[in-house]
Amino acid sequence: MASAVASTVVAPVSVTVASSSVAASRESSSVKAFSGLKSATLFTSKSQQLSSVQNGSRVQCMQVWNPIGQPKFETFSYLPPLSDDQIARQVDYMIQQNLIPCIEFDTVGAVSRTNFSGSGSSGYYDGRYWTMWKLPMFGCTDSSQVLREIQECKTSYPSCWVRVLGFDSKKQVQICGFLVARPN
Repeated sequence: MASAVASTVVAPVSVTVASSSVAASRESSSVKAFSGLKSATLFTSKSQQLSSVQNGSRVQCMQVWNPIGQPKFETFSYLPPLSDDQIARQVDYMIQQNLIPCIEFDTVGAVSRTNFSGSGSSGYYDGRYWTMWKLPMFGCTDSSQVLREIQECKTSYPSCWVRVLGFDSKKQVQICGFLVARPN
């Protein structure tokens, strides 16, 4: 019977100790409540007009790109047209990275999908992709070879967009690509 009393005496003590340690841990781990972001008036100056766009820092205005009638393609399309020297440097970098240069062209300049859902067709989609100029340039060691092919593609198809891609032969994927010519 003494053993039964000892077990009942020990159990309440351990519960009391556990509940006091939980209360102590609650007090020690309490975090100050989130009071929200600072007021926008702290970041504005009196000379600033209400019509400007703000992002909460010292930037007073942001430019938004209007995509209507001004499509962007690949990596460097936001830049002015690249010179032959700049294209050669990009192609040299591709070759140094063991990428295989490939030239593609297209009249549309972007990937598009057309749904032929007329009579007798059950939701057929026709994919419009870029057309490859010749074969990928396996074994290419000099950017002048690629520039020569770009020029030949541009003279053969002056009303097309032309781009250069870099393929990884091990991963078998396109790693990089950039636009080198726009339609005349």
